[in-house]
Amino acid sequence: MAFKFQINPDIRFIHDEALLAKADACRPVIHARAVRPRRLVCLQQDPGKYMGWGVCEDERKSVREDERERAREDERGSAREDERRVEALPERVLRRGDRVILDFGRHCVGHFSVDIRKSGCAMDAPLYLRVRLAEVCAELAEEPKAYEGWLSRSWIQEEYLHLDVLPARLELPRRYSFRFVELTVIDTSPKWGVTFANPQAECLSAAEEEKQAIPLPADERLRAICEVSVRTLAECMQDVFEDGPKRDRRLWLGDLRLQALANYATFDNAALVKRCLYLFAAMATEDGRLPACVFTSQAYEPDDTFLFDYSLFFISALHDYLQVHEDPELLRDLYPVCVRQMNAAWESVGADGALHCGEDCPVFIDWSNDFNKDTAGQAVLIYVLRQFLTLGQMAGDPACAPGQMTGNPASGQMAGVPNLALWQTRLDRLTAYAMSELFDADRHLFVSGPDRELNAASQVWMVLANVAGEAENRRIMEETVKNFFPVRGIATPYMYHHIAEALFAAGLKTEALDLIRAYWGGMIDLGADTFWESYQPDMPDYSPYGSTSVLSYCHAWSCTPVYLLRRYAPEVFA
Repeated sequence: MAFKFQINPDIRFIHDEALLAKADACRPVIHARAVRPRRLVCLQQDPGKYMGWGVCEDERKSVREDERERAREDERGSAREDERRVEALPERVLRRGDRVILDFGRHCVGHFSVDIRKSGCAMDAPLYLRVRLAEVCAELAEEPKAYEGWLSRSWIQEEYLHLDVLPARLELPRRYSFRFVELTVIDTSPKWGVTFANPQAECLSAAEEEKQAIPLPADERLRAICEVSVRTLAECMQDVFEDGPKRDRRLWLGDLRLQALANYATFDNAALVKRCLYLFAAMATEDGRLPACVFTSQAYEPDDTFLFDYSLFFISALHDYLQVHEDPELLRDLYPVCVRQMNAAWESVGADGALHCGEDCPVFIDWSNDFNKDTAGQAVLIYVLRQFLTLGQMAGDPACAPGQMTGNPASGQMAGVPNLALWQTRLDRLTAYAMSELFDADRHLFVSGPDRELNAASQVWMVLANVAGEAENRRIMEETVKNFFPVRGIATPYMYHHIAEALFAAGLKTEALDLIRAYWGGMIDLGADTFWESYQPDMPDYSPYGSTSVLSYCHAWSCTPVYLLRRYAPEVFA
């Protein structure tokens, strides 16, 4: 991983108040519901689970618990037994070094609270308490003090607290993303201990998952994958489509595009998609470029990070929305922003039709930098340009001079649109270069970079861009399966989504379904109840950040299996 923070303090952004007002008009209602822990657990080593860690029942019991259990042996049942364990929590006295782990039984995004009481003599010292919250149990097996990653350690979900007066209701003000909560008593005094009671998570989401009747496949494995897919999406649906409710809690364009597709196949919250599109459009640079992400938790603020493919995916996100929802006002407001992105992208294209991206606006494609991304970037530009031409036809083409615009494009006031014939000519130039210079007809594969490297990402994006035509697309993906499967060196569900979609688009449905079962199902096999930010089957402990401690285990770009199946394999829902 050779990521480098972009720091561009001299770039100036606009804040279009009219578009921001339209974004605010689409602000969602955040639904809250109380969730109590399902059981008390202990960590245990389990080679079949993620990072080699699982959980087992916490068998520690008070004397009163033992008495009740012997009296009710005829009422055994795992769910009822778990419930009894949680109900008996207030009877367990914890002292220096003791801890208890609460398992909420499902992923939660929200606020944690618990009652704390002292047990014993007078409180002659404060309670010193550590609270750790984890999306997967393996996080609790890591020691945060050993963290050496390159992202801020402040993303690690732990709190150190001193409580001078008990009893008290501890209500953590910060929103967390978790399934497990570990309460560790660092110290009290020899004279007294503490008890915990009424632990609760107030779960927050713009989606009401439990009230939505979303079709699920009959196949057991695909059904489980879709259930986790929907839950992942719902947890990331907050005030905006967050990329991850643990980290980064912001709105990224590449994630938004995939979240929106999954959203149309499930909750279909059109207003939330519109809100996100308006937020990006309202905070472009003075020359019209869009940042890769924006911050929305306090003041609206664009990030000074730019990714070539992410900026273009604003066009895709608008195009995809208008394929599902008719909205002339949205098209009128945002089409000029699309024009600006396409004009900016074209500055990186040479006279021969080859794309040349600089380090100030690199192509992302996937976290891994172990493969050349030139050809994949070329294909993304072709893919988006086709969508741009569709938007131009929807907006109308008054045949003004090429690129001519009147009014303020950033505010959506336009009196003309670019000549689409010019952009069609440019599309032809891009595809002609791809076929003449990048396509190896003997091997039925696209090459990339000065070393004419062969990699899966080049094939996938060229097929999605439909550069070679339907018949050749199938041959390309057949060769991709033969040469690059099982997939190696791809780090994210983001890229795996595009691999699966390219297989579907090329008519290799069986291979696409097998990939979904193996990849997303593989995360479930390791214990996932929401899908992760990164996962390499051949290297499960991979992290692009130098440590798994700050990984997001509920991440937006991994939520798409439900969309892929609803669009390309609807028969599995019968």
